[in-house]
Amino acid sequence: MPERFDVVILGGGSGGYVAAIRAGQLGLRTAVVEADKVGGTCLHRGCIPTKALLQSAALLDQVREGHRLGVTTGEVTFDYGVAARRRDAVVGQLHKGVEGLLKKAQAAVVRGRGRIEETGRVVVAGETGEDQVELETGHIIVATGSRPRQVQGLQSDGSQVLTSDDALFLDQVPPSAIVLGAGAVGVEFASFWCSAGSEVTLVEMAPRLVPLEDEAVGRELHKQFQGRGIRCLAGTTLDPASVERNEGSVAVTVHGEDGEQRLQASVLLVAVGRAGNVEDIGLEKAGVAVERGMITVDGAQHTNVAGISAAGDCAGGFQLAHKAMHEGVIAVEAIAGRNPHPLDPRLVTRTTYCTPQIASLGLSEAEAREAGHDVAVGVFPFRGNARAVVWGETGGFAKVVADKASNTVLGVHIIGHEVTELIYGPALGALLESTPYEMSRAVAPHPTLSEALAEAALAVSGEALHI
Repeated sequence: MPERFDVVILGGGSGGYVAAIRAGQLGLRTAVVEADKVGGTCLHRGCIPTKALLQSAALLDQVREGHRLGVTTGEVTFDYGVAARRRDAVVGQLHKGVEGLLKKAQAAVVRGRGRIEETGRVVVAGETGEDQVELETGHIIVATGSRPRQVQGLQSDGSQVLTSDDALFLDQVPPSAIVLGAGAVGVEFASFWCSAGSEVTLVEMAPRLVPLEDEAVGRELHKQFQGRGIRCLAGTTLDPASVERNEGSVAVTVHGEDGEQRLQASVLLVAVGRAGNVEDIGLEKAGVAVERGMITVDGAQHTNVAGISAAGDCAGGFQLAHKAMHEGVIAVEAIAGRNPHPLDPRLVTRTTYCTPQIASLGLSEAEAREAGHDVAVGVFPFRGNARAVVWGETGGFAKVVADKASNTVLGVHIIGHEVTELIYGPALGALLESTPYEMSRAVAPHPTLSEALAEAALAVSGEALHI
């Protein structure tokens, strides 16, 4: 007989496992169906392992520049093998933590690939493809995540043309690399490889790096990347038909402001976004609406089919682990009748861990103007911040985008050293609908980088104190 659950979750990634934990807290009998390891892309192939490597790279850069602060060392070398083992140890530790949390929540983990057979019934197939388990449930949450998007003609071979999954687990740092795509994934790998000694060329079709960020952030990143020795080709297209794979190298033709160029490197990383995992899980048979490769949901994460919800990357919007976690909680609370507030995309923070780091929230200046706002902008450069000067890291700025008429904060954009730790403050302020005045009057400790946020808020009205 099929086992009966209150909730069955397809996918044990960020959205899925957090949904299961919340379901356990609410007393719902829950099963998580996962073909791989719980924790998903973020834990095993994305956020965590890449940040572990980037932490090694950041320390490497600091040691190399230690002489500026009076710290002199001998020859500085980078042992990628040690960094990779630490990466795996970090992932392993956190994976055990997720397993423990699911056990505490009394969530059953069912190994295999789940498929919605009909509303209220999920069939789980094992590694051989044979149907092994049937689960009956009152509610299904689809949290199947996403995968690196492939480009026709640039399909991964795992050694020369790479996805981010391939790049993460190379057995060595490539001597040279072409990175196609200057979004978060592309600039993080470009940054890491540059620090580790690789010769990097970054190719982006849009007119600037990190095109989803504020334009000023993209310009600053371009300047700092160029200063680090990363060749940045924005407004440049790569011809997939031009790819030539040779032993130990790959060559491509690009077209940009400087005309046609032939580039050659050890590897080509294709980092042009991610596609939702919505195929072969029974959505079509169940009648679940899918638009442009993503499941359509409402504010409670419900699909158009009663009893089926979706959360995370497969449900569209920002493809971020923390967004998926919040959506997983919303989905479960809606199932439990808690009437949760929908997740406002303007409150979703974005962080990128290249050097320099990027953190943002809400609308860019251009987006705010396009939306019809009467925009006021305040910018405070880190060269005016005491903590940044003490660190010796004065590049970058904090920027506040506000609406003059309503006196509301529309967006916050920061680029600089360790700024990903700053964005939670503006996120809390945005949730509480803080004004630029209130943001500037919150007392930041001195000397800290957080003072730059108050100064940027003051700069909205032309009242910044230290610049």
